[in-house]
Amino acid sequence: MQKKLSEIASLVDGKLFGDGSIIVDGVNGIEQASKSEITFLANSKYTSFLNNTKAACVITSFEVPKEFKIPYILVNDASLGFIKVVSLFKPEDKKCSFGISDKADIAENVKLGKNVSVGSFTVVEDGVRIGDNCVIYPNCFIGKNTTLDSDCLIYSNVTIRENITIGKRVIIQSAVVIGSDGFGFVKVNGKYQKIPQIGTVVIEDDVEIGAGTTIDRARFDKTLIGQGTKIDNLVQIAHNVTIGKNCIIVAQVGISGSTKIADNVTIAGQAGIAGHLNIGNNVLIYAKSGVTKDIKDNQQVSDYPAKDHALARKLRVYINKLPELNEELKRLKESLKRLIEENNK
Repeated sequence: MQKKLSEIASLVDGKLFGDGSIIVDGVNGIEQASKSEITFLANSKYTSFLNNTKAACVITSFEVPKEFKIPYILVNDASLGFIKVVSLFKPEDKKCSFGISDKADIAENVKLGKNVSVGSFTVVEDGVRIGDNCVIYPNCFIGKNTTLDSDCLIYSNVTIRENITIGKRVIIQSAVVIGSDGFGFVKVNGKYQKIPQIGTVVIEDDVEIGAGTTIDRARFDKTLIGQGTKIDNLVQIAHNVTIGKNCIIVAQVGISGSTKIADNVTIAGQAGIAGHLNIGNNVLIYAKSGVTKDIKDNQQVSDYPAKDHALARKLRVYINKLPELNEELKRLKESLKRLIEENNK
């Protein structure tokens, strides 16, 4: 496919600076792009990359200095504009309809919608309902009475256990486990006894779950992942956790049982959240934070134990100065000692 820069500018609702008749036939990163490809630059601190790029044009959200003689398209959101261009040149083709494999093990009373694909060696147990246009790749397991709504995409080696509810357009990457038992034990006569986990997991529409993530079923009631939430790889979500709408949860986050997370929350990599907490709307939890208390709406926290991010930054500065301050304290103590000795003569 080939497009003029003027056509692309119209597609992304941007203002073109440069020759609109230039033809591009692809899209690539700023360091990899060729003279026939378009690229993007979302952050002005990386402007120096324009020195060496071979791209025909750059999509950006700031005006490019005149010394960089490269056509550019000015948009409000460079990342969003780039998504539109990628979709134009390289439309997603993840959902490959391949039908029902004769090597799939599908129980008799399973209800399959229209245009469903189930790969080889996938097991689908009794009472499962799978909606229209779902694609389930090989080597998956779907337990009894689980429901997948329409247009879901389940990659290989996913385990979805019994009595789970999954909404529309959910994407589940490889090696995800949904509905595993919550970590519940009680000590009786010096030995740990397992507490039955008889609840469920509900995943709402337009959720994506990254590879290797585990979402435990509730002890009672449900573990809930809200509409539009995106979960990265290797995340642990414990039993009875509730996550609201449009949250971002980055890799290696751990969320302990019965914690409630509201809407539009971002939890950065390797953060840990203790159990039975309430995290408010629009909260940002920085990477490696350890959350031990409730967080109110619109807060940004970091460090361990997690505290206001601005305060945490100040404390880190002070901590880094401790060796210097310690040496200064030693010098002051020596000076004071000498003064006392001189006064006592």
